[in-house]
Amino acid sequence: MRNDYLVGMQGYVRVEIEGRYPEQVLNACMKQNIHIWNVSHVEANKLRFYVQLKAVKELKPILKQTECKVRFKERRGVPFFLRKMGTRSGFAVGLLLFLGLMLMAANMVWGIQVKGASPSVEEELRKHVDEMGIKPGAFRFSLPAPDEVQRLITEEIDEATWIGVRKKGTTFEFEVVEQVRQEREELLSPRDLVASKKAVIQQMFVEDGHAVKNQNDFVEKGDVLVSGHIGREGHEQTVAAKATVIGEVWYTSTVSVPFENTFTSMTGEQKTKRMLSVGGFDLPFWGFRDPGYEESETFESETDAHLFGYRLPLQLKKAEERETLSFTRTYTEEEAINVAKERAREELKGKLPDDAEIKSEHILQEAVEHDKVQVRIHYQVLEEITEEKPIIQGD
Repeated sequence: MRNDYLVGMQGYVRVEIEGRYPEQVLNACMKQNIHIWNVSHVEANKLRFYVQLKAVKELKPILKQTECKVRFKERRGVPFFLRKMGTRSGFAVGLLLFLGLMLMAANMVWGIQVKGASPSVEEELRKHVDEMGIKPGAFRFSLPAPDEVQRLITEEIDEATWIGVRKKGTTFEFEVVEQVRQEREELLSPRDLVASKKAVIQQMFVEDGHAVKNQNDFVEKGDVLVSGHIGREGHEQTVAAKATVIGEVWYTSTVSVPFENTFTSMTGEQKTKRMLSVGGFDLPFWGFRDPGYEESETFESETDAHLFGYRLPLQLKKAEERETLSFTRTYTEEEAINVAKERAREELKGKLPDDAEIKSEHILQEAVEHDKVQVRIHYQVLEEITEEKPIIQGD
């Protein structure tokens, strides 16, 4: 059985034999145990086969005896590759340098990832790690073992209960578990809570202070809801009023929607162009052809390669040109009104606090003009209506 790996290491050639009786060459090779393979007839008096490089010398006497012509068409294997490298010294040196650089790069640190840490703890951790020499461009074999790094870093950072260190390829990963500390209660200055807008009070929960208004009361902007003055007359003291007051607030929104609307969508077709970005100049090397889209949008992305902590001036840039299709949709009057209601609700949500709730909505007016519909909508919203008003001593 032929060992392809061994044959490749020793080298082999493709031979073409031409003569009156080329089969005599095959018979002679078999008698002398010369291994040949992939024998095929090219023409009536021409044979083609492969033979090992070391057997070529044994093949030459046989060819002289049979008076057949021989041509060596292909030369493959390690010996021929090394011979080519000898004639192309520049390429060989470049290949060795490339392999050396790849080996060197594979043994360097190229990234540091920190998980589970707050910004302040992450900054402190990165500072200590940098002092230990763990930074992009450092050789991994010159750095402490992960267990040693874990012990040293945990001793330095008091805010962390545990820090896990793992070396993953060319990246150091740090996983941080921070200590949970009970926050001190914030000291508040004496204050009243007043209404931030017109509303009808729906819910009221007072923690500190004296309630001035009650549920179902109508209040104007600036009215005191909870006073920071507590105690009997002559024995009063001031506190920081704390309360949750939910009020029903009214909003009115007017929205216009045209009957004809133009929309743009992606067709799914795209063309990618790749470029070398050098000092702000883009040199394309792939995807020169114009895709010929009538309408399109372009999305660009760029690598962020660094070496020894410095951003390289040469980066790869990719531009994806995606085909778009514009189309016009005509709404019926009912559809236009529904779209107007959705837009008005979304616009209102953008202005409200996250915990606000739209209780109800009522269309006050619908007006159809030449090419659009105009809708006026009234909303009832439940939201927090308190704002702080400091108590100035002497008031």
